[in-house]
Amino acid sequence: MVIYTNDNVRRQDRLLDETSAMDLLKNGEYGVLSLIESSDDQSGAYGIPLNYVWDGGQYLYFHCAPEGHKLDCIATNPKGSFCIIGRTNVISAKFTTAYESIILRGEIQRGLSSEEKMKALELILRKYSPNDVEVGLKYAEKSFHRTEILRLDIRDISGKTKQIHK
Repeated sequence: MVIYTNDNVRRQDRLLDETSAMDLLKNGEYGVLSLIESSDDQSGAYGIPLNYVWDGGQYLYFHCAPEGHKLDCIATNPKGSFCIIGRTNVISAKFTTAYESIILRGEIQRGLSSEEKMKALELILRKYSPNDVEVGLKYAEKSFHRTEILRLDIRDISGKTKQIHK
């Protein structure tokens, strides 16, 4: 069960309601995955913008290459957060920005079964290429060996919004 909690949001006057947060989670275009870098010579933070798909339950899926810096970070520390930004509107004359955003926290899983990976790829196709799912599935089958699927097991979600009233 995904927990929607805004208990730790400093600006309690800017809370995004749960219905709006789930709508943003379902329909958002992309987000930024934030991870911890750690190696013998350096340690820091690493953020990367990614497309994603939500399964409607506890999981968020990402696709990527089967090797790279993001996977190295996850191997060292699988905990991460994912920030999805919805509508924004800079209000120049008021020196502010209207926005909505959510942050998901959890643990990232690798090594998913072939069945779960293909299910995730189909969900991604249905979200981003709904008119080309059949062709996309054939492409996914051909490139399956060079595709990694990551799953964020969502621990909790929080959301903020700032509405500008004229």
